[in-house]
Amino acid sequence: MSVKIAGGAEESGIVIGNTFDKYGSRNPIVQWMTGRFEAALSDLVAVAAPTAIHEVGCGEGYWVLRWNEKGIAARGSDFSTRVIEMARENASERGLSPELFEVQSIYDLEPGRDRADLVVCCEVLEHLERPEAGLQALQRVVGRHLIVSVPREPLWRVLNVARGKYIPDLGNTPGHVQHWSRTGFVNLVSKYFEVVKIRSPLPWTMLLCRPRQ
Repeated sequence: MSVKIAGGAEESGIVIGNTFDKYGSRNPIVQWMTGRFEAALSDLVAVAAPTAIHEVGCGEGYWVLRWNEKGIAARGSDFSTRVIEMARENASERGLSPELFEVQSIYDLEPGRDRADLVVCCEVLEHLERPEAGLQALQRVVGRHLIVSVPREPLWRVLNVARGKYIPDLGNTPGHVQHWSRTGFVNLVSKYFEVVKIRSPLPWTMLLCRPRQ
């Protein structure tokens, strides 16, 4: 499934959405990596068996649209007005309601309105100046499960350099201000949630978590 993407655009000095169309890429290496990410995420969603999903930092809406097309009630939020406009356009083109998407910062999540059985927050925390505040906000809205993922460093930047990308920034993708190894990310998230399962689809770390009792 291909969607309109932001392509590295910025809003308020922050890179929004996806820098390139990884889901529609014909590059076999990108397809292989994206396929592994999709398989890991789909596996963890199946384990969570949600009645409803809220994707925080949904970008252009790719996953929210896929879940809805599979019959899972899902909605998305993102801080960026421009990227939510794209998500709503992508929804309309597929005959889905643009109201599935709303503009909202992760820091402003509210327990009542934004709570969901499963909250998904993939490829978001590496963009945050205050990732621990983001995790604290997620604590307010996670019902039974949270799925969260980030690039695995330094492997992420090594692979970028190997494909000739972002050389002046030593392979750092635009907008990434936080960098975690697999162990470092597990340790961070464990301060706020119980980590149930760990997946490592190259080159990401992905966790299925539960609220701490």
